[in-house]
Amino acid sequence: MTKTISRRDFLKLGSAAGITLAVGQMLSPKVAQAARDAGHLNAAGDGTIPSLCEMCVWRCGLLAKVQKGVVVKLDGNPDNPHSRGNLCPRGQSGLMNTYDPDRVLTPLIRVGQRGEGLFRKASWEEALDRVANGMLDIKQKYGPEAIVFSATHNLSQPLFENLLYGFGSPNYGTQRSLCFNAMIVANLMTYGTEEPARNYSKVKYIILTGRNLMEAISTSETHDLSQVIDEGVKVVYLDPRYTKTASKASEWLPIKPGTDMAFHLALLNIIIGEGLYDKSFVERYTVGFDILAQEVKKYSPDWAAQITGISIETITRIAHEFAAAGKYTLAHNGWRTSNFVNSFGTQRAITALNTIMGNWGTTLFPGSGEGAGLGAPLQPPYPRVSALRLDGVPWKYPFVPLKLGIFQELREGVVNGDPYQAHGWFISRQNPVMSIPDRGRTLQAFRKMDLITTIDIIPNDTAWFSDVVLPEASYLERFDPLNVVGDKAWLRQPVIEPQGEAKSALWIYKQLGERLGLGEYFQYTDEEDYLRQQLAPIGVSLDEVKKTGYAQLPVEPPNIYNWNTTTGKIELFSETLSKAGFEGVVKWEEPPVPAEGQFYLLTGKMAQNTQFGTQNNQLLHKYSDEPRLWMNAAVAAERGLKEGDWVEATSDVGRIHVMLHPTEAIRPDCVYMTPGYGHLSKALTTAYGIGACDSVLHKTFTDPISGSQALSQTFVMVQKA
Repeated sequence: MTKTISRRDFLKLGSAAGITLAVGQMLSPKVAQAARDAGHLNAAGDGTIPSLCEMCVWRCGLLAKVQKGVVVKLDGNPDNPHSRGNLCPRGQSGLMNTYDPDRVLTPLIRVGQRGEGLFRKASWEEALDRVANGMLDIKQKYGPEAIVFSATHNLSQPLFENLLYGFGSPNYGTQRSLCFNAMIVANLMTYGTEEPARNYSKVKYIILTGRNLMEAISTSETHDLSQVIDEGVKVVYLDPRYTKTASKASEWLPIKPGTDMAFHLALLNIIIGEGLYDKSFVERYTVGFDILAQEVKKYSPDWAAQITGISIETITRIAHEFAAAGKYTLAHNGWRTSNFVNSFGTQRAITALNTIMGNWGTTLFPGSGEGAGLGAPLQPPYPRVSALRLDGVPWKYPFVPLKLGIFQELREGVVNGDPYQAHGWFISRQNPVMSIPDRGRTLQAFRKMDLITTIDIIPNDTAWFSDVVLPEASYLERFDPLNVVGDKAWLRQPVIEPQGEAKSALWIYKQLGERLGLGEYFQYTDEEDYLRQQLAPIGVSLDEVKKTGYAQLPVEPPNIYNWNTTTGKIELFSETLSKAGFEGVVKWEEPPVPAEGQFYLLTGKMAQNTQFGTQNNQLLHKYSDEPRLWMNAAVAAERGLKEGDWVEATSDVGRIHVMLHPTEAIRPDCVYMTPGYGHLSKALTTAYGIGACDSVLHKTFTDPISGSQALSQTFVMVQKA
């Protein structure tokens, strides 16, 4: 049953600490019975149900308070290590994603021109047949590689990948290259793992390089950072912009964009040159130290000061302070650092700095695996794929993991038809129109498509340009595969029935897979059967997990001092990179600089929204500032610009109009835009017409090793509109 709830009802806020909604809908029998069987609801249909948030990829544990079939409050689950009894503003506002008046509640088929927003309602049978027949037609004419598949990281991704690989396409687009490819590939080349786990319990000194944790999505790590700051741990924060994290740090260094690597190379110069590193750890557990030591001799603090804008005295002092903390240090490698093509080198410098301090086993540990001990439905091997990938992985970018890919280069392959032309795009929980740099190029890629299919809960910009839109149930309305965090597998379970005709991704993928002749890759009868097959190896029943919200997993203590590298040690010099023609040891790479009159264009996170997906959430919108272009106050005054003036920002690829915010919280050579605004979809009645889109301005720059997109390498001119 679908209930229409007024916006006024949904904007009634109980207090700053929580959100309470009007109620009045009877509980649907199916959910009522399941929840009652688990002991979560009473006879009146009131109670609290454990599940998982999906307002970002951190997936905190939540407790959903239900009254008469309506979710009225979301709280953090105190048992979950990600939430620890708390939810961030996005998590608390998540119920508004479910009750968004703009939600897509039936399958839609386009009837107008792309971008007109003209759709008609369709049955699931018609919509799925339309998608399957279109995909099979493209496969027959051009081969399976002519379909691009893209999705944002989520719990149902293994089933999405079954569609991708079962269908036979090599073209897989994820958001990773727009976020942390540089970090992951640098860690793989150094440690043999994608991302080491960080432990703050013993830390005494932290360097954060552009990692705005106080507004980020890693909420449990934000909690850890806040706690150690309260305890007096020194935190040095590098960022051209004064963020929330800068305000909490012990010291803010407004570094020149693109020069983070120079700062860390100078720290290595001092610490190694003065013998302040952990010699025992380096000798026992690393390879390539002598090559690194020789290389960093040239990177003096005087050299770095001229490049970074940070004084010699400050660089030297921080190097000595950091070294004095020994193995209790943490140089946080963040996710995107400076967002330049040289970010891969920055990440390697950070891993080297951590390594020589010997902090492995104290503040850094092996990362945990996904799905350890769980089962999965049986399925046959994937068919052999011979076609090259459109994004150049691995034939052009050999070190980028296949599961990450290079999203912006995939788009370029579509536009250029190189090495062949794609004709279809299948998209799940992703918004490439907003997220990939140079929105004009993305729309150009869309115009080459014979079929664009989008699975989502709202009519985002990508759905607006799609041929078929399939409505997914929200995270409060569906089961998903289990989420492993530490020694537990956590359950997402529906706390209310899906509104309208929305369906879970597990159901959608199975139905579509069967129509594509891929039924063997979806051997489960329904969502609960899939979960039971996951739980079978550990001997835990789904009924038990529904009650507690998690299953205990068998855990074997990891071998901390074992690295999955070619040498079995931490590789400060990579023979693998060297043999491929790249630098085996980290070396300085000079970043480009803006021409006179241009600014670095910065972007970054804000606490009220997650990337491009939550700007239509009315509860978050109520507490979000009108997005404006930040400019240094003195620079704005020189140009005769003031607060609220409309300005025109122009890059090599686009032009926008946006209101100005003069502030001292940014370097004079930079401007900043909050991402996620400037939507094209008129169906987003809250977000449409708000702010401007940074992706209109961003140029495409790709690191040749990690495939990472260099967002801050875009330069803009700004003038009064």
